[in-house]
Amino acid sequence: MQQGRIHSLESFGTVDGPGTRFVVFVQGCPMRCAYCHNPDTWPMNGGTLMDPEEIYEQYKRNESFYTKGGITVTGGEPLMQVDFLIDLFTLAKKDHVHTCIDSSGIAFKPDNKPFIEKLDKLMELTDLVMLDIKHIDPEKHKELTGQPNDGILAFASYLNEKGVDMWIRHVVVPGITDDDKYLFELGYFIGQFSNLKALDVLPYHTMGETKYQKLGIPYKLKGIPAMEKDKVVEKKAVILNGIRKRRDEQSPR
Repeated sequence: MQQGRIHSLESFGTVDGPGTRFVVFVQGCPMRCAYCHNPDTWPMNGGTLMDPEEIYEQYKRNESFYTKGGITVTGGEPLMQVDFLIDLFTLAKKDHVHTCIDSSGIAFKPDNKPFIEKLDKLMELTDLVMLDIKHIDPEKHKELTGQPNDGILAFASYLNEKGVDMWIRHVVVPGITDDDKYLFELGYFIGQFSNLKALDVLPYHTMGETKYQKLGIPYKLKGIPAMEKDKVVEKKAVILNGIRKRRDEQSPR
């Protein structure tokens, strides 16, 4: 079985998919999101090598707590380690355990046939993908993350084609991702997908800033205040309006 490069494990995650979950944080991510609160997961060669069996055994120890939950792999970027995910989720699905991947989609390369073949196999073992769409505008996405978003948006379409349930996550940062124009466009884009099961709009917080200081990494959003939670409700409504417009256009007259 393929070992995974693991940053850490969390026994009782409550915000990483439905129910209480065993959460695997993998090491390595090509994104450099300005608000990332886990910059210590960026290096590809960090973390600890662990066998899928070892990780699954840790899940089994507290299995009774996960009856309405399951296993979530987050990061870092899980799709940088597809072979490991296939092996871990193969173990899980033998026991009918709910499996979830929390991904930015940055690893998705539709023209990479060997990768897509592996991904097809992984999706057969995956119940839910929580897809973080950082910004719908290509240029602003590059400014925010250092990476393009075309593959990420293509990944959303791929998940829809595969019929894999999808939750969209979007972090609202004051002055950066809170523009109603782009929020509506985001809603309009995701409104086309029949596999869209939930929308999580999350307020930006500054709790990761001290971690950057300890790691000696410049914090790009220094001075930007945390997003007010009541404002997030307003911003989510804008995205929902975009979803409704797309679905109204798609519905038969």
